[in-house]
Amino acid sequence: MWQFIGNHAPKWNVWVEAFFLFIIPLIIFLTVRQLKALDGRESRRMERLKLLEEEDRSEQADRNPSVSEAEKAKGTFTEDYEANVAKIRQAVADMADVNERSIFLENLNAVSTLFFVDGLTDKVGMDQNILKPLMDWGSSGQEREELPRGKELRDMIVHQVMLVSETEYTLEVQFSLQKVLFGSVILMIQGIPGAFVLGTPKGSTRGVEDPISESVLRGPRVGFTETLSDNTAMLRRHGESTELAMSSFKVGKRVEKQLMVVYFRDIADPELVDEVKRRVQTIDMDEVLESGYVEQLIEDNFLSPFLQIQNTERPDRVMAALLEGRVAILLDGTPFALLMPVTYGMMLQSPEDYYERWLPGSLIRFLRFMATFISLFAPALYISFISFHPGLIPTKLVISIISARQGVPFSTLIEALIMEISIEILREAGLRLPKPIGPAMGIVGGLIIGQAAVDAGIVSPILVIVVAVTAISSFASPVYSAGISMRVLRFGAMFTASIFGLYGVIMFFLMLSIHMVKLHSFGVPFLSLTTPRSFKDWKDYFIRAPLQFMKNRPILLKHKDPKRQG
Repeated sequence: MWQFIGNHAPKWNVWVEAFFLFIIPLIIFLTVRQLKALDGRESRRMERLKLLEEEDRSEQADRNPSVSEAEKAKGTFTEDYEANVAKIRQAVADMADVNERSIFLENLNAVSTLFFVDGLTDKVGMDQNILKPLMDWGSSGQEREELPRGKELRDMIVHQVMLVSETEYTLEVQFSLQKVLFGSVILMIQGIPGAFVLGTPKGSTRGVEDPISESVLRGPRVGFTETLSDNTAMLRRHGESTELAMSSFKVGKRVEKQLMVVYFRDIADPELVDEVKRRVQTIDMDEVLESGYVEQLIEDNFLSPFLQIQNTERPDRVMAALLEGRVAILLDGTPFALLMPVTYGMMLQSPEDYYERWLPGSLIRFLRFMATFISLFAPALYISFISFHPGLIPTKLVISIISARQGVPFSTLIEALIMEISIEILREAGLRLPKPIGPAMGIVGGLIIGQAAVDAGIVSPILVIVVAVTAISSFASPVYSAGISMRVLRFGAMFTASIFGLYGVIMFFLMLSIHMVKLHSFGVPFLSLTTPRSFKDWKDYFIRAPLQFMKNRPILLKHKDPKRQG
């Protein structure tokens, strides 16, 4: 009986294939589910800890109200001028870039002190609009008895003496310190409790330039800068509109930055806007250095290789997305804005598609879809055909390939990995090198390495052609970050092709499609336009229909106004 079972039992290679086919996907699925569960438990635990901390603080404040009042007193200005100045001096004791300037006001018979940051404050504006008017007023012949007192004196200094547009009176030390560290000037006058915060920020900024990562042949030559006020002004300059809303938020616990949520009030779905604002308010970090931090912290699925939030440095792309009913996020200190929700089709669309006529625009967009498929599956198809299915290749071509591979010591997988890793290293090195030599090194290095590898018999000439076409196709993506995802997935397709052949490539494509169908971006399916509820949305997916036919906005965005023209 055992001999009969042994004769009819599958061979060991069948068991290995079954293991890779069933067990490994199951392990990956269980691991991903466990990671999601751990992430959910961790977030709930952090929420519980925050609630407990707030309850403890409230209980301590109830038990010892004098302590809380003392802590409050430390953070507020009082009637004592010397104590107020001492609080600021103590706060900036280890900040050598904060300067101090004292002047005497004769009409008040009082001393005043200004605090400002060297490099962030406009010194010329401060001298002309703050110091000079203040000294002229202080040395005027106006008698002290004639001057108003209390609030009237403060209003007089703000409205009649200062020549700056941004003025504010505050009693909070922390607020004053934050303002002065952002370029404003603090003015403290003896006899007046509190401080005047006078806005005179300057700082060095970069001029408006052509976007580097999203260059077009036809279209605006304007890109966002690192200054938030300049970026919001660029959106306002697109045209007069009273419905363009911008909601401001502060992100970062230790280093605060301003974040702006932008949308059209009469177009965007209120639930989408509320969800974006809610996720922004959950950001809890010391500092948000770049919009990439925001993107990773508010996306739906952090384990997915696909972008669920699009980044761009083009104001025209942002405005086009807002007019479709989407929401944008602008962060101070970065030229990259975020757009949400996004679909897969947006990753292969360029603003230039709409500036050219619809026939060339449709052809170029369709070529991008083909290039994406080639960049993802070309090496995997080469491995599967050569290793498992040479019979599917025309006879003359397969004879040519086999003769070219004579003497190559490696398998097709190792051969493809050598070339693909070399191309990726060259691509990364070309980006990091100085601009004058970066492109030249990439081109020359690719030619030299490819030719040397063929001459040495390490790789076959046909593989060099496949890898070159793959690399060129990967550059066709208008969104650089989306191209990176395809480059990562390409290696997964290569490994499945080396194990299961063409069957593995098909299974990889199906698993990838299943993941993309399940993926959402702020409640909108990632492949929503591929399987639309209405065939009207196909007018702006694989092809770009004439503008006369695109009268409605995408249906799944649930916008208030479905009509965009007509």
